[in-house]
Amino acid sequence: MKSAFVVGEALIDLVSHNGKISAHVGGGPANTAKALARLGFQSIFIGGISHDEYGTLIEAELSQSCVDLSLANRLDLPTAIARAIIDESGRAQYEFELEGTATFSFASSWLPTGPVDVLHIGSVATLIEPGASELFKWAYDLDTVLIFDPNVRPSIRGDSESYRHVVESWISISDVIKLSDDDLHWLYQESEVEVVAKWLESGVSLVIVTLGADGLRAYGDGFVLSVPSASIHLVDSVGAGDTIGAVLVGGVLDNGLTGLLHQKILLDVLKRAVSAAGITCSRAGANPPWLEELDRI
Repeated sequence: MKSAFVVGEALIDLVSHNGKISAHVGGGPANTAKALARLGFQSIFIGGISHDEYGTLIEAELSQSCVDLSLANRLDLPTAIARAIIDESGRAQYEFELEGTATFSFASSWLPTGPVDVLHIGSVATLIEPGASELFKWAYDLDTVLIFDPNVRPSIRGDSESYRHVVESWISISDVIKLSDDDLHWLYQESEVEVVAKWLESGVSLVIVTLGADGLRAYGDGFVLSVPSASIHLVDSVGAGDTIGAVLVGGVLDNGLTGLLHQKILLDVLKRAVSAAGITCSRAGANPPWLEELDRI
């Protein structure tokens, strides 16, 4: 069975919605790992998990979603916290408590050597040192398809120039990039088309730009595809982009990167991605669909 490493943070989202606060397992990579496993793929999470109460909650939820945690690093340090505030449009804004946590304990002493078919990496784990540099050196040496999702968090690093430097270092070793239009516009002064063209010229094979309620766009060599969003009753958008990322990983596992770049195959995968994201948006927190739910659409 083909497998994917999904690498980065598993943390707790404390979500404030309509005056109520609830705890949800979160972190973009953990959400992606969960979504991928629920869709029936072998999803191996690579990240730090605490032995504290929140870490126990993370381990239980990921395990219940069939995520493989055999290569996660367990520590006695606390779990990182993301405080999410949902605005009237359903978009989430985050404040983070990250220092001194188990969540970012990346080191060459425990990171696996593979082999693996796909590597999905991104979000806050690519920023927090010294683990971020350890991750980059490790990913650079892996012989696999690399999907990168920067999942930009200005509240962690507000300087767009230094943030862009980190993002571009990862882009230099990536095959597929998935990011939101908000991420792209915060990072770059150039237009979306100009930025994406540079990435494709540098050797990236596929760029997916998510557009919130407007769906997504996919750019490859000589083509642009657009897919509208699903029609749903929006509860919140937490985990929607991560769900799209999981479907993309599944698309590579099913078809290989070369196969996924065939426009008909890619279009089918993108339609499935927005359908999956629509289900996630229709319920609170990062609660992506199971395979049987998505197959009913």
